[in-house]
Amino acid sequence: MYVIIVYDVEVERVAKVCQYLRRHLHWVQNSAFEGELTPARLERIRAELKDLIDEKKDAVYFYILPDAHLVRREVLGREKGSVSAIL
Repeated sequence: MYVIIVYDVEVERVAKVCQYLRRHLHWVQNSAFEGELTPARLERIRAELKDLIDEKKDAVYFYILPDAHLVRREVLGREKGSVSAIL
């Protein structure tokens, strides 16, 4: 499945969440990651992010699509991260 994860976390947790997600997905923009994941790996990421964030103050959004071919991606302006190898 193809997953897009975006987050809004308090400043003291931004670096930890960013570093964690960089190990699993492609960084495409500040606080935005995307890539292919198995269902098991997605659940692992979800569980580990739950330990990194404060659920009363932070938010993590998961956009889950069955296939990368269903994503039409357009960038206006400078692209910060590239996922061209997976699209």
